[in-house]
Amino acid sequence: MKTALLALDHPHRSRVCQIHFMRIAQVAPLYESVPPVLYGGTERVVSWLTEELVRLGHDVTLFASGDSVTNARLVPVCPRALRLDADCKDPLARHLVMMERVFQESPTFDLIHFHIDYIHFSMARRSEVPCLTTLHGRLDIPDLVSVYQNFRELPVVSISNAQRAPLPWANWQGTVLHGMPKKSLTPGQGNGNYLAFVGRVSPEKGLDEAIDIALRSGMKLKMAAKVDQSDVRYFEKRIKPLLNHGLLEFVGEIGHDAKSEFIGDAAALLFPIRWPEPFGIVMIEALACGTPVIAYRQGSVPEIIENRVTGFIVADSDAAVAAVKKIGTIDRQTCRKQFERHFSDQRMASDYVSIYQRLVQKPPSAIAIEDGVLSWMDLVPHTTT
Repeated sequence: MKTALLALDHPHRSRVCQIHFMRIAQVAPLYESVPPVLYGGTERVVSWLTEELVRLGHDVTLFASGDSVTNARLVPVCPRALRLDADCKDPLARHLVMMERVFQESPTFDLIHFHIDYIHFSMARRSEVPCLTTLHGRLDIPDLVSVYQNFRELPVVSISNAQRAPLPWANWQGTVLHGMPKKSLTPGQGNGNYLAFVGRVSPEKGLDEAIDIALRSGMKLKMAAKVDQSDVRYFEKRIKPLLNHGLLEFVGEIGHDAKSEFIGDAAALLFPIRWPEPFGIVMIEALACGTPVIAYRQGSVPEIIENRVTGFIVADSDAAVAAVKKIGTIDRQTCRKQFERHFSDQRMASDYVSIYQRLVQKPPSAIAIEDGVLSWMDLVPHTTT
């Protein structure tokens, strides 16, 4: 653990205080690089968090695929992202090797932060170093109940309050909503006169619903969508036959760098999900682009979209069609401001640091000064020992 001396400049007094920097391991899934080249949710969040923790001065080690790019110390567990590796037949084997590497190095960390569901739980239970797990997926699967009951003492974090509903008794340390760098995406004007869909082509993501909404609204729909191997049959049978219409344009999978233009030029993002979405990164990407969201009331949606302020939360396709006609009433600058206020990487990292400190029982980094509390961003580095 590093300790820094920090000069505090305050209108009433100046003083030097200590702040503790932690040695943190971030353990990412190996399916995509960190950050992903194209589609990828969890790995992109891990990247945003890792880079902000490094910027704050923490000593961060990232366990990830070898094609990952980071300012942290990278431990390359496999040469490349497993989804892009034709030689990989058993992804679980690669993750098991990663677990062994992580716990071999565990004495060098103050805390280990996992993003790989529950496959490390048995080893984490026996670890002398605190382990924290962010659960990025859905939890409404009956098979999961016995897992979380057996490892009930392990500390976990939810990415929305809605995600917790199936397992309210788990050892929740907090809900940390995802956040991304403010400069990662830039606002657009929505001048493209089309609706956008970004995500996986799967039944729960509701691409067929988005197509129906667009056609009934008489607006063009551009679809930047990824087709996983498991969803090829659904795409071929349910989606592909619909794509001959002149209002529909299937773009395919796009990378993060293309999203400012693709989402920013859209009049609205359609998010007609059919499942309890734990978060939905594309919603904050839309807000970052100043683009309002029309979403079904499922999962985390009400925690991210403010109805009639940053979009419309609707019950079905009929209400969604009506919302399209009112999309001009949503102020795009307000969407961007809400993103900056609630969904930045700085806020996300600050939330996690508070949880880390509680788990490692270190003094809080915020320092009370007379009538307020000083945040991380108010601290000016002076010297480091």
